[in-house]
Amino acid sequence: MLTFFSEGSRLRQAQSELHDGALVTPFECPERIDLVLAALRQAAFDVRAPSNYGLAPVLAVHDADYVAFLERCWPAWQAAGHAGEAIPNIWPARTMRGDRIPQSVSGQLGYYALAAETSITAGTFAAALASKDTALAAVDHTLASGDPTFGLCRPPGHHAAIDQFGGYCFFNNAGIAAQRALDAGKRRVAILDVDFHHGNGTQQIFYRRDDVLFASLHGDPDVTFPYFSGYADETGEGAGDGFTINYPLPPGTSVATWMAALDEALARIHQAECELLVVSLGVDIFEGDPISAFTFQHADFIALGQRLAAAGLPCVFLMEGGYAVEDIGINVVNVLQGFEEVAQRVK
Repeated sequence: MLTFFSEGSRLRQAQSELHDGALVTPFECPERIDLVLAALRQAAFDVRAPSNYGLAPVLAVHDADYVAFLERCWPAWQAAGHAGEAIPNIWPARTMRGDRIPQSVSGQLGYYALAAETSITAGTFAAALASKDTALAAVDHTLASGDPTFGLCRPPGHHAAIDQFGGYCFFNNAGIAAQRALDAGKRRVAILDVDFHHGNGTQQIFYRRDDVLFASLHGDPDVTFPYFSGYADETGEGAGDGFTINYPLPPGTSVATWMAALDEALARIHQAECELLVVSLGVDIFEGDPISAFTFQHADFIALGQRLAAAGLPCVFLMEGGYAVEDIGINVVNVLQGFEEVAQRVK
């Protein structure tokens, strides 16, 4: 399976993450990508660099003022004389005004952030640009060839909303890829999110649209980040009613139960007559993941890939979460090889 990866993804070198009340080294780090690359190359995957697609595909799904904020945030933070990395410490909460954007970079951080764990640093904007280029190269290859493609995106994207960042995400790579496919002539695209955490940003981008079906299997938000999104009664609005499907699952959910939900999601994707499948591939459903709570073993990722291939759709895989660093590479490769095994048999 052809893989795309941009070296620009390494430019984000964050040192701070707020986790359990302490500033820790971020779970989302460049080393994750090195481990996946090593596993891909050991398995003889062809890894190529993407082209530079510019900002137009980003602005097709994200607010222009938000994109401009991400570009200027780090220089403005430094110019203001702040020590450390740019981390929000206040938000326009329910008792405050949310109809205006402060002039201070500290206030802007709170306006555009959905959580406090994700700092903005030198290289963050450049890395986000490189990540969306990876996603766009992957979807373009699948649109042109019909073959499955893997985009090794970093930073990830599924928490990034129209005008908010958080959960390590800045640009919504899956959303940008889906919009690219629609602009190329696809009538309807499915985004299937298998990351342990709900893809709140992807859901928000397409919540009122019927040209993208968003289906997500994830930890129950009653007890799992992002807490305020991903409940089963969130099904879309207006034209998008019925085109959002959430499967919130409790901690410790068995692989059999998870796979049954996947089968139902794939059936819904088939019923909606989607013409392309974009998979937000989070391998943090692995039982050893440090910030997740599902029970997948290595072999279960092969079965996941096989089930996705059996859906029979052109498929683009885009990297999301996965933080068990000793296992992330093998889990990614197992999904992709499982998919190829069935896809070649079908051909």
